Amino acid sequence: MSGIKTEKKMSRESILKSIQQNKPALVELPKIDVQLFFEDIDLLDTFKGNVQLVGGKLIELNNVENLDAEIQKLYPNANKIVAQLSESNLGNITISKETKPHSLENIDLAIIKGEIGIAENGSVWISENQFPVRVLPFITNDLVLVLSKDSLCLNMHKAFEIIANRERSFGLFLSGPSKTADIEQCLVVGAQGAMSLTVIIVN
Repeated sequence: MSGIKTEKKMSRESILKSIQQNKPALVELPKIDVQLFFEDIDLLDTFKGNVQLVGGKLIELNNVENLDAEIQKLYPNANKIVAQLSESNLGNITISKETKPHSLENIDLAIIKGEIGIAENGSVWISENQFPVRVLPFITNDLVLVLSKDSLCLNMHKAFEIIANRERSFGLFLSGPSKTADIEQCLVVGAQGAMSLTVIIVN
């Protein structure tokens, strides 16, 4: 009968073979002179401004001994806390690689050590070396990232240079609390993750 389309079923193997046969030629990555992106700026001031721009908060501490007191002042109602750094004693929930992600659905606060702070966009590199359950920074109600002032870098070019030789484990650049403006172009904070993000810089 004319006018009736018939489906052509393709196996997984035929699809993969077709993709392999039609791969575009490899193209070398462009060579980028990263010196062109150098700026003589105050890294901390720029980082602080961009953290605030994306909806986060930044606190400066001169002494790590004041860390817990500062966090308690910021989040006085947090009861269920995961603290993934030795400098904090606030944690009352312990996690490991065996912890089931769904068991963390009621976490009030997660405190995680940040590894790199990027001045140009206010983001922080964190990796599963610091939190064994990948969902932790997203499932917690509030998130605190603790970062050394010495770990700030200028831009993403420098950040990728730093992490280039890392062990290939899970990690991400996290910038501000979760937010979206997809619905009616209205900004909603905490849509898919933490309701708030505080970066604590320790001098």
